[in-house]
Amino acid sequence: MSSSDAPRFVSRAGEKLDYALERFEIDLGGWVCADLGSNVGGFVDCLLQRGAERVYSVDTGHGVLDWNLRNDDRVVVMEKTNALHVELPELVRLVTIDVAWTRQHLVVPRALEMIEDDGVIVSLIKPHYEAEPGMLKRGVLPRDRVDEVVAGVLDRLGQLGARVACWVESPIEGDKGNLEVLALMRLG
Repeated sequence: MSSSDAPRFVSRAGEKLDYALERFEIDLGGWVCADLGSNVGGFVDCLLQRGAERVYSVDTGHGVLDWNLRNDDRVVVMEKTNALHVELPELVRLVTIDVAWTRQHLVVPRALEMIEDDGVIVSLIKPHYEAEPGMLKRGVLPRDRVDEVVAGVLDRLGQLGARVACWVESPIEGDKGNLEVLALMRLG
């Protein structure tokens, strides 16, 4: 593998976020951010490469975050920490969300409490986790049901105080080929 073939981020999640930040025209120069559900750190890596000043990396796991990110002075590692209960020492300009089993209507209201008045949230919505169990076929949400599920999620988030500015399909499919979307939200 040549250096030009090497992945840009520590995980493919970074590619998803990078695509969304580009489409949403977000310039992170000097921003303080929080990433909920960091895992290996694809989102954290992307935020740093795009100029974030500091990133709070929140995850329930332990020892999963990439070693280089873990040792980067700009990363505040908050392991064994549930995003629904985390207390940050400051408000942030951007919260990114990539949580597996936690539904959006639970985590987004918490993220709204973490952002500055002019802050934003970029969340990776996984419709197959949001859908009713009977909608899935072998763990996959049929593509003709994705818009319906996403519309329901976004409507509910609006009722909870998140103003959804726009959303885009992820350029990379999730597990088992499930479609995912990234939504840009602000305080309602």
